[in-house]
Amino acid sequence: MSLNWREIDAILEEIPLENSLIRNIHQPSHPRLVMELYNRGRSFTLLFSFSNPNCRLHLLSHKLPNPPKPQRFVSFLRAHIRGGRIVAAEQIDQQRIVRIEVKKADRSVILWSRLWAAAANMIVTDGAGVILDALYRRPKRGEVSGGRYSVEGDIGSTSSGASRSNNQFPLRDLPGPGNFNQRVEKYYFDLEETRETVKLRDNLLNRLRREENRLLASSQSLEKRMEQYREFETYKKWGDLILSNMHTLNSADRWLTVADDENAEKTWDIELDAQVTPAQNAESYYKRYRKAKSGLNNLEEELQQQHGQLQHVLRRIEELETGKAGETLEALRQEVGRGKKMQRGADQDNPPGLSFTSGRFRILVGRNARENDALLRRFVRGNDTWLHARDYPGGYVFIRSIPGKSIPLETLLDAATLALLYSKAKESGQGDVFYTRVKYLKRVKDGKPGLVIPTQEKNLHVKIDSKRIRRLQRPPGLIETESSPK
Repeated sequence: MSLNWREIDAILEEIPLENSLIRNIHQPSHPRLVMELYNRGRSFTLLFSFSNPNCRLHLLSHKLPNPPKPQRFVSFLRAHIRGGRIVAAEQIDQQRIVRIEVKKADRSVILWSRLWAAAANMIVTDGAGVILDALYRRPKRGEVSGGRYSVEGDIGSTSSGASRSNNQFPLRDLPGPGNFNQRVEKYYFDLEETRETVKLRDNLLNRLRREENRLLASSQSLEKRMEQYREFETYKKWGDLILSNMHTLNSADRWLTVADDENAEKTWDIELDAQVTPAQNAESYYKRYRKAKSGLNNLEEELQQQHGQLQHVLRRIEELETGKAGETLEALRQEVGRGKKMQRGADQDNPPGLSFTSGRFRILVGRNARENDALLRRFVRGNDTWLHARDYPGGYVFIRSIPGKSIPLETLLDAATLALLYSKAKESGQGDVFYTRVKYLKRVKDGKPGLVIPTQEKNLHVKIDSKRIRRLQRPPGLIETESSPK
C-alpha cells in the first residue's frame, strides 16, 4: 500500500528539504526518480516512487542502477532544476500531494508530486500553474505540456474532510531500526523484492514448463522416427540377396522371391525397380541401409541430448517449486532476461554437431540440415559469425562472439577451413567461403529447415591445411569426441 498523509508528514519532518541544493537527478526506472541533494554540510538522496501500489517518497541509502540513456522526463528535470535550490516543501492539505518549489537563477518552478496509487504523477509547472512537463502525460486529465494544473481540483476530487476528521490513517509502526525514513525504505524495498522475486519465479516456472512440454513432444517425435530406422539391417540383407541371385533375374522382373540365406524356412519378397539393372537395385538398397544406419545414429544422439535437456529442466522446476535453489533476486532476473529460448541455458554445452576451440573462441559445426537448423534456432546469437562453402552443399560453421573482442584472422581461417572440410568442396582441397553475422541471415519462407540467404557477406579463399586441421582436432581443441571426416 502507498504511504498515507500522516506518514508523508513524518517523512518530510526528518528531511531538511528547504534550502537544499539539487546536485543531480536520475531515473532508475520509469516510475522512480532520484534526487541528489546537499544541505547543511551533508549530502543525501531522495527517492520518489510513483509505482502502483507503493507510491512514496523517502531518503535513499543505497544506489540504484541507472540506464545509460536518460529518459525524457529526467532530461527535462536536469535542464530545468539541476543546480537549483529548494525554497519550499510541504504536503498540501493532508492529500498526499507534495509541493516542492525550486529556484534556479531568476526562475522558479514547482514540482507537484501526487502520491495516489491510482493516479500517481509528478507534474512540473511555472508559478502560474502552466504545466511545463509531467512524468506521465495524461491528456484526459489535462496533464500535458501547456495545460494547467490545479491542486484545488485534485483536492476537490477527494473526500478531504473525511480524511482530516477521522483517525483511519495512523502512523504505522514499521519494523526495523532507525528513523521513520529508514524503516520506510527497508519496508518497501523488501516488499518490492519479495513481489518481484515471486513474479520472476512464476515467469521462469511457466517458461520451464513450456520447455518441458516441448522436449517431451520432441522426444516422442524422435522415438517414432527411430522406429522407422530400426530395421536398417534388412536393407543390407536385401542388397546381398539381390547380388547373390542376379543369375535368376530378368531385367523386367518387379519382384525377387528368395529364401533367407540364414533361415531356409523364411522367404523374402523384395521389390525391384524394372527400370534399372539388378546391380543398381542392390546398390539402391545399400544406400537405404547406409542412410538408415546413419539416421538412426543421429537420432539416438539427438534423443540423448533431448533427455539431458529434459532432466535439466525437471531439476530446475523442482528447485524453483521447493525453494532448494535459494536464488537471489538478481540471479532470477538474469535468468529470466535471457529471453524465450530457455533451452539455451540447458544445453549450451551440448550443441548438436561438432565443437572446436580456436584461441579464446568457440566454433560450432553443423553436419547436416537438421544440425544446421538446430544451431541457428537455439545456439547462436545475432553477433555470432556464420560461414559456408560458396557454391557447394555443406554444413554451417559458427564462430561464437565474445563481447568486446574482434575475431582474429587465425580463428576466421580455422572456421573457414572447417566450412570447406564439412562440404563437398573438400574433394578439391580449396575453395571460396563466404561469411557474415548471423543477424544478416534471412530465412527462406517455406524453405527447408535451416535454409538461409546471407546478406552483407564477405569472401575468403581457403586451402585445406592438414596441420591446421590436426591442431583443431587435438584435445582440448576438440570439445566433442568425434572421428575425423573421411
